[in-house]
Amino acid sequence: MSHNDFRTSSPRRPDRAALAVAAGLAALAGVILWDVSRLSAIVSYSPVGPATIPYAIGFALLGLSVWTVIAAFRGDFPEREPQEARPVLWIVGGLAAQMLLLNTAGFSIATGVLFAATAYAFGRRQLWISLPVGILLCLGVWYVFARQLQLSLPAGPLENLLF
Repeated sequence: MSHNDFRTSSPRRPDRAALAVAAGLAALAGVILWDVSRLSAIVSYSPVGPATIPYAIGFALLGLSVWTVIAAFRGDFPEREPQEARPVLWIVGGLAAQMLLLNTAGFSIATGVLFAATAYAFGRRQLWISLPVGILLCLGVWYVFARQLQLSLPAGPLENLLF
């Protein structure tokens, strides 16, 4: 038997999604290591200083990046299901709507819109139910954080009307 008889399939291409994740991990590690290199100028009486843990995190992320590249070339990742774009777009649209509405409509209405869009993305298609439920839940969250804990959350017409 020749060496070619043992080959069962053609060599697989590396997993591009895993390589993208590895590149993101490497970029994040690079940013952390670059930023923490500025902390090294701080002299400490101990070898453990303010730069120790960020260095450890940066090198750990770099190690994870290398590990992910190796796994991508070896084909160790399982096949993934195809990504559905519609639910992702509903959630991203809800986040965009929340950011646009936050200062004008207030926390409760803006975050209620995000709640309803996320519920729609996860299969709850009755927006006429999930929108008011989301607004009421977010009004309760606003009350606890803004009134009870004295934290600053944007108040809109609904919060000003009720409180």
